Amino acid sequence: MPPIDELVHLFKQHQKTENAVPMKAYMKDNFEFLGIKATQRRDLFNTWYAQNKKSIQDNFRAYTLVLFVQPYREFHYCGMELFYKAVKKKYLPEDIHLIEHLIITHSWWDSVDFIAKYLLGGYLKQFPETIPSVIERFSAAPSLWLNRSGILFQLGYKAQTDFDLLKAECYNHKDSKEFFIQKAIGWALRDYNRFNPNGVRDFVENTDLKPLSKREALRNLP
Repeated sequence: MPPIDELVHLFKQHQKTENAVPMKAYMKDNFEFLGIKATQRRDLFNTWYAQNKKSIQDNFRAYTLVLFVQPYREFHYCGMELFYKAVKKKYLPEDIHLIEHLIITHSWWDSVDFIAKYLLGGYLKQFPETIPSVIERFSAAPSLWLNRSGILFQLGYKAQTDFDLLKAECYNHKDSKEFFIQKAIGWALRDYNRFNPNGVRDFVENTDLKPLSKREALRNLP
């Protein structure tokens, strides 16, 4: 049995209908679930990964795509986590197309936030010369999830955050009525306010952000 089929079979052996119903409800009924909770899912995934490491490392991009067409949300989580674990900060230039595909496929905050921070963020750290073109394209896209990713990709950059770029993205989307955009603006600014509290406060106080974005940005500041 091919490794990817082994994983699908393994997960279906451990499905729990009693968990699937509340998990689906928590995600606003957007996805079907097998009912495997996060800790068990990661344990099963890590065991499978260790047993098939060579095949996975040779085929992880293809495996990621296969997992993302599965009907259950647990496989989408595995797909993005598999890519992150296997790529080992050795992205190919063309991986941006795969990352974009993952962002706009089965999109919701739980997948997009991981992909934005760990996959898109990691890719752009490796290829910083592509940041202007990628983020400009994401920012102008009709997909709110690409917009959100462009705002959030610097999560974890810490003091190396390009604050001018972050401010520009927040300003570009400050009038958005989308909850997930307003929340992303506040979250990204709050994440950076640990390193530049005065800069974040000055930007928030002098920019007409939505109330939700302001509250989130200034949370944790005295």
